[in-house]
Amino acid sequence: MARIKKNVLVQGLSGQISKQVVLKTYGDKTFLSSYPDMSNVTFNESQKAEQSLFARAIAYAKSIIRDPQKKAAFQATIEPGRKVYNAAISAYLKEHKNNNG
Repeated sequence: MARIKKNVLVQGLSGQISKQVVLKTYGDKTFLSSYPDMSNVTFNESQKAEQSLFARAIAYAKSIIRDPQKKAAFQATIEPGRKVYNAAISAYLKEHKNNNG
């Protein structure tokens, strides 16, 4: 992983470029690394269950933000400045995490 110093073009950037390289920013340092090859990764049942739970949490959060009435009602229950989408994911995970083990 290469560390990039004082380069105004990539300072503070993060994300992938054409599935070739990944830019990561930690604090004030930016790193360049190769895109991860996940083709040979096999997930165990516990990991699959977590991925499924998170996918359901995302679907729940999207359903909340798509409905203006639900969104307004949910916004009223969270602290000011917090995003409804993130709070909905968190609430779903907290509610359903114990049910899954």
